[in-house]
Amino acid sequence: MPERMLPRYPVYVPSKGRYDTCYTARFLIKDGVPFRLVVEPQEQDHYAAAFGRERLLVLPWSGDDATRQAFCAERGIENGGLIAVRNWIKEHSIAAGWERHWQLDDNIRRIRRVYQGKRIPCAAGIALRLTEDFVDRYENVALAGLNYEFFAIGEELPPFYLNGRVYSCTLVLNRIPHRWRIRYNDDTDICLQVLADGWCTVLMNAFVTQKCRTMTVKGGNTADLYQGDGRLKMARSLERLWPGVVKTSRRFQRPQHVVRDAWRRFDTPLRPKPGVDLAQLPPVDERGMALVQVAPIRSPRLRAWYEARVDEMG
Repeated sequence: MPERMLPRYPVYVPSKGRYDTCYTARFLIKDGVPFRLVVEPQEQDHYAAAFGRERLLVLPWSGDDATRQAFCAERGIENGGLIAVRNWIKEHSIAAGWERHWQLDDNIRRIRRVYQGKRIPCAAGIALRLTEDFVDRYENVALAGLNYEFFAIGEELPPFYLNGRVYSCTLVLNRIPHRWRIRYNDDTDICLQVLADGWCTVLMNAFVTQKCRTMTVKGGNTADLYQGDGRLKMARSLERLWPGVVKTSRRFQRPQHVVRDAWRRFDTPLRPKPGVDLAQLPPVDERGMALVQVAPIRSPRLRAWYEARVDEMG
C-alpha cells in the first residue's frame, strides 16, 4: 500500500463552542491528517475529552478579557474573537519557522475531488498536499484554498480560479504583512488587501470542501455575527472600508456584500519561482490517487460511470 500523503504545512482549526459538533476535527482524524485545535482555556477540557489533549493549542485569553483586548490593540485590529485567533495562529506558525500554514473552519464535513464532472470523496491529506505543491511553484501566491462544493458548479470547471475570494479552508503565506483586521467579513477583507497590493490568490476547484451552511451549526460566530441585522452590518462595514470596490446589495433574500466586477479587476499573473520550469511537468500526474468503490453504488447512472472509468484505467 502506498504511503499516505499528508500536508507539509501545519493545519490549525480554530473552534469555539463546538466540541460536540467539530466536523473538521472528525474528518481530519479519520483521514489521518495531523492538526491542532485552537481553543479558549475554559473549553479545553471539553475539547480534550472529544479529540485528545495532544491536539489542542490553548489561547492565552478567555473570552473578551484584557489579554485579548491588548493583543488586538497592539496590532491595530478590531477586538473580535475570531480576528484575534486568526492572527494569533499566524504568529504561532511563524514562531515555529513555517513558510505557510493552513487555517480550516471547524464546520467542514469532508473534502471531495472534482473528477470528470463528479464530486468524489477524497482523502484530506492528498488534497491539501497537492494544493501546497501547486502554490509552492510560484513566488507571489499569498492565499490559497479549496472552493466550497456548492459553488463548484458546472461540468467544465477550471482546476482553479485566480485572484478571487478564498474562504474557510485557507493556506496562508506567512511572510505577507497583512492581518485579519475587521470583525465582519474578515476573510473577504484580507483577500482584498493582498490583491490590492499585487499578490495573487488561488481558489482550487480540483478539490472542494463540503461545508455546513452558515447558521446551521451552533457555536462559532452564529450567535455573535449573524443574528438580527448582523448580515447588513457585515456588508456595510466592508463597503465603508473598500469604497468603490465593495457595495451592499440584496442577494439570496438577504443583505450581501458584492465586489465590483466580480473580482475581475484583479489581474496579477502567477510568477513561477526561479528555477521552476512548468514545461517539464507531466501533462497528467495522479500522484497515486485511484478510483476505489468504498460503498454500494445505488444510482445506475453513477455505477455505469464508475465501471467505465475503471475499464479506462485498466
